[in-house]
Amino acid sequence: MPYRAPLKDIRFILDHVVGFDRVTRTLRFAEATPDLTEAILTEAGRISTDVLAPLNRVGDANPARLENGAVVSAPGFAEGYRAIAEGGWVGMTASPEHGGMGLPISLALSVDDMMAGACLALHLKPLLSKGQIEALEHHASDAIKAIYLPKLVSGEWSGTMNLTEPHAGTDVGALRSKAVPNGDGTYAVTGQKIFITWGDSDLVSNVCHLVLARLPDGGEGTKGISLFMVPKFIPDAAGKPGARNSLRVVSLEHKLGIHGSPTCVMQFDGAVGWLVGAPHRGMAAMFTMMNNARLSVAAQGVGLAEAALQHALAYAQDRKQGATVLAKDGAIIDHADVRRMLATMRAEVFAARSICLCCAVASDMATATGSAEWQARAAFLTPIAKAHATDIGCEVAHLGVQIHGGTGFIEATGAAQYSRDARITPIYEGTNGIQAMDLVGRKLADGGDAAFRLIDEMEATAEAAMASLPDLAGDVGRAAGALRAATTALLAMPLNDRFAGAVPYLRAFARVLGGDAHLKAALADPSRLPLARVMIRRILPEHVALLAAAGEGAEGLYAISPDDFAA
Repeated sequence: MPYRAPLKDIRFILDHVVGFDRVTRTLRFAEATPDLTEAILTEAGRISTDVLAPLNRVGDANPARLENGAVVSAPGFAEGYRAIAEGGWVGMTASPEHGGMGLPISLALSVDDMMAGACLALHLKPLLSKGQIEALEHHASDAIKAIYLPKLVSGEWSGTMNLTEPHAGTDVGALRSKAVPNGDGTYAVTGQKIFITWGDSDLVSNVCHLVLARLPDGGEGTKGISLFMVPKFIPDAAGKPGARNSLRVVSLEHKLGIHGSPTCVMQFDGAVGWLVGAPHRGMAAMFTMMNNARLSVAAQGVGLAEAALQHALAYAQDRKQGATVLAKDGAIIDHADVRRMLATMRAEVFAARSICLCCAVASDMATATGSAEWQARAAFLTPIAKAHATDIGCEVAHLGVQIHGGTGFIEATGAAQYSRDARITPIYEGTNGIQAMDLVGRKLADGGDAAFRLIDEMEATAEAAMASLPDLAGDVGRAAGALRAATTALLAMPLNDRFAGAVPYLRAFARVLGGDAHLKAALADPSRLPLARVMIRRILPEHVALLAAAGEGAEGLYAISPDDFAA
């Protein structure tokens, strides 16, 4: 079964679960009318289904390659990228001042979901440009904005993010890249960066690198790092690509998945760069790009899960194997365990998609209103969305292989590609362990206010549903209460004890958010009740064990010596 954009679910969640209408009622996003929203979703769905999805297997079988120092893209990617760029999809949320549409993140994230599910390897290219656009809008000088933003927004140029070095991954402050003033307002940037997604491309006329490096007077650690714009081709006075800069692709990584996306080792040898933002404040500027990317990566997890589910469902409906309670020689979808796996996959996708769009709505409301409460909610939900949605992407893709049985292990069926491609997403933009530590550290630094406000709302939803769905409402209400107690207990712990239980706490929070989303769906549409039962009665109970693990602290982990880990 070819991939089909999940328009029905996306529309339903926007309308009935996450309150997208609140966004469109604001002055800032008043132009995102129902008619415009429908047109955008429909057209993005068409491009994803008809143009991008056919490229998914092509890119996997024909990886990007390095020839004579330049990246050669997979067949068909040029046409696919052109459809994205010419459709205006790169600049959906960008300011109209530079050619963007100024639309809500909620809509852009829905498009990310569809395009990533159709072809993740290609979707990664505009994703990074979108993050760079936001970083430049917030931190770049007017001169840099005037040159780069129109070209990035149109898709004529593309953007990258250069943080990681061979010896400096999560510890970005250990980087060795240097930037020395040239005396004319530019800087000579020197260093090597690794894992640079789409670090070079034959799809655009210029590749614009945002590079973290240290000025001569930059102190140690992250506080001494600055951010620089370092283009592949140096723009002339008219903004046209001119002389080739002193940078090159050293090699491409041979990866587990996303073969169509070139992951580059980049070398900068005194390359000409321009400072973005204030000196020594590079991490603040880069985090603007990273936070944008984290939510988009969450959508990638959801999109891949959706694609893996569709692939598995088609196989399960077609494959005949053994007698069931429904037929002597029925399809495997008639077997209870296969039905369990498919139901789990669909319930998980719906919940993860709802969490991502809930975060996007909070971000839009923060932009539209300037409310500190909405800003705190968006910040709190970001690590949950990123970590949970990408974990679920891997788990649903894994189940997709399992439903195929032995044929799922054979590359020709296509099921394995989703599992391989999905595996990078829990690592991208800060591993999911880092996301969880951020959640229990910085995101609980407000004394738990943002967390408790969310819990208050989930308890209120459960209370309102008691009259019509008492069994499911009761389960969600009790889970929210347990989450409240666990959050209170976590706040009383030393930070390292919180870190030891951060991952199960994040997952438990996501489980309760997922139960709440399914409860809202069942209240809005009774046909959603069977799926809500799967989520609330079969999956939500995991929160009990997860919260127990979250409260265990770190002492037991450090009681295990390094020698004890050996066989």
